[in-house]
Amino acid sequence: MSGLSTSRSILITGSTSGIGCALALAIPALPHKPQVSGRRVERLAELQEKGLETRRLDLGNLDGLNGEVEGILESYPELDAVIFDAGIQRQFDFSKPESVKMENVIQELTVNYTSVLTMLACILPHFQKRSAEGKESTIIMITSGLSLVSLPTVPNYCATKAALHSFTVSLRAMLHASGSRVRVVEVYPPLVESGLHDPYGTTERLSKHWMSLEEFVRQVMPPLLSEEENIPVGNSKNWWERFGEGEKEELARARLAGR
Repeated sequence: MSGLSTSRSILITGSTSGIGCALALAIPALPHKPQVSGRRVERLAELQEKGLETRRLDLGNLDGLNGEVEGILESYPELDAVIFDAGIQRQFDFSKPESVKMENVIQELTVNYTSVLTMLACILPHFQKRSAEGKESTIIMITSGLSLVSLPTVPNYCATKAALHSFTVSLRAMLHASGSRVRVVEVYPPLVESGLHDPYGTTERLSKHWMSLEEFVRQVMPPLLSEEENIPVGNSKNWWERFGEGEKEELARARLAGR
């Protein structure tokens, strides 16, 4: 199957900041214009001024998400790629359970994981129809190196990314076994320049160690345009190789074939 370079219509979630925004600004160099989505209206307006097509999506509101996605598919019937990047990160200290606000735990789980499955349930029938017509489609999951190695200060974030990683491996195996022409790609960013850490006052310290957005885009775009399905970036490569993720994927496919 081809890489992202042949896609004609791309939807990017979480594109008002960070990695999603950087990818949205990089992709117009290709022969198509991405549709970008996010929650912050003022940032969407800024992206629209730069020539991007925008759509407001509140991934924390699952009840309204199906209708929003159906509206996107009606407006963009040629949609053939989606990049799931939206995410939030919160610090929790379960050694002090009285400090943990469960509504924040649930919100993080919803935005980082459940909303992705909700959107996929709407988008996959569209992609499967394209597959039956001999057309390719692409699903790109932006997970994290923390899906492989946990960081105790953000335990729920790591758990949501680990869940999304596990789901991605299973989804790819299922679609592969069915003969689908839907590609499933996973990107594992390292610590990347971001505003996720601003609420906790750790941005200055972490900025000494993170990869700039410019460098991240420079490294991730070539494999995104190729046929690679697993794209660990920076020190995530070491973790991906150390924990044998490639072997785990082959095992998942073998288990599915033998069920």
